[in-house]
Amino acid sequence: MFGWLSPYLFAGAAAWCVAQGLKYLFLSIKGRTFRHYKQLYLSGSMPSAHSATVIAVLTVIGAKDGLTSAVFGVAALISAIVMYDAIMVRRSSGEQGVALTALLIETKSGIPKPRVAKGHTPLEVLAGVIVGVIVGIVVILATR
Repeated sequence: MFGWLSPYLFAGAAAWCVAQGLKYLFLSIKGRTFRHYKQLYLSGSMPSAHSATVIAVLTVIGAKDGLTSAVFGVAALISAIVMYDAIMVRRSSGEQGVALTALLIETKSGIPKPRVAKGHTPLEVLAGVIVGVIVGIVVILATR
């Protein structure tokens, strides 16, 4: 099916697109409007596109190269770092951004409000992992 296209790259790109599309869909249903176009490319929210992307690639690597291969080990470590960062570092900086924005509004500062990049809750990362595994399996089955 993929011919010249790498299943590893396709899995990552497809997982990112599916996760971002789900974010848009969930927010549209919750807000009862389809005006949340920015959610198609912004970070944060359910599910984590970063987690979905790295896990989809990890799934394909595991199936094609083996769970004991060096590339699987490297991909597993990078996946763990990405998910840790999403929950701990980016989430923390996002909360700080919200607090800073509230402070700027409260003090009526003339400083422009910064864009706050949100991280993820553990549940959002878990949902991204599930999306990534499913997309990875679909790509594996499509390349057999």
